[in-house]
Amino acid sequence: MPRIDDGLRSMLAQLLPRATLDSVNPLPVSGLTGESWRLQGADVDLLAREASGQKIQLGVDRRREFRLLRALNGSGLAPRPRGITAGWLLVEWLPGAPLNTQGWQQALTTGTLAGLLARLHQQRRSGYPLNLQARFARYWQTSDPARRTPAWLRLHRRFLRRRPPTALRQALLHMDVHQGNVLHQQAGALTLIDWEYAGDGDVALELAALFGGNALLATDRERLLAEYVRLMPGLASDRLRRQINAWLPWVNYLMLLWYETRWHQTGNRDFLALATPLRHYFDLSR
Repeated sequence: MPRIDDGLRSMLAQLLPRATLDSVNPLPVSGLTGESWRLQGADVDLLAREASGQKIQLGVDRRREFRLLRALNGSGLAPRPRGITAGWLLVEWLPGAPLNTQGWQQALTTGTLAGLLARLHQQRRSGYPLNLQARFARYWQTSDPARRTPAWLRLHRRFLRRRPPTALRQALLHMDVHQGNVLHQQAGALTLIDWEYAGDGDVALELAALFGGNALLATDRERLLAEYVRLMPGLASDRLRRQINAWLPWVNYLMLLWYETRWHQTGNRDFLALATPLRHYFDLSR
């Protein structure tokens, strides 16, 4: 198997018969955080997700991800994990395709995305609480020192001193919901992939990340909120809307730091372009 390291090869040898292992063909799968491998062969279709140094800098913990996915077995919300080593997480490759633009808009307008999130937020919590301020501190240290202006340092210190919004309702959150991470399967169901940032937190934080990270139109936000609240007894629309607005600056700062860290890791100027509107949002353009 070319370009697959010994740790992954050893794990596959434990899981697969020799004839199946010999037939496996590795194919790179690209994403914003780097490459994974699709491993196809006779009666096998798996995804290998690397635990690289860059991913560790981004707060990715493949063992945490493995345990979280294992707890979701049978839910239909996530791929089934198959194995874990020091360097790799192995999960089943799910049939289907990420939502295209039309599918994403349909999921927003028909309420199926709201239904997916409501199902997720009614699962048992993972036991891994999200700590945005700890993530802020990590990302700051891995950002480009040449870009750390006095204004940005002042902003960073304000976020570290500030108390986060008090949670309306704690739940298991995915924290990276966008059309590329929502899989439309052959039976029509929606499933979430790429769980590397998941953990427990306020449901309003998830919705703020969804709204801010995808620049949803006001009409799409309101339609999704109405369906979500209908499926989540005990949540009031007005209070949830205020809580989402309270989380939006935190989400925006998280995204800014993530893009800045990825720029420093990769030298890819696309990440600077993505960071620019957020620097304007926080008045860091000078």
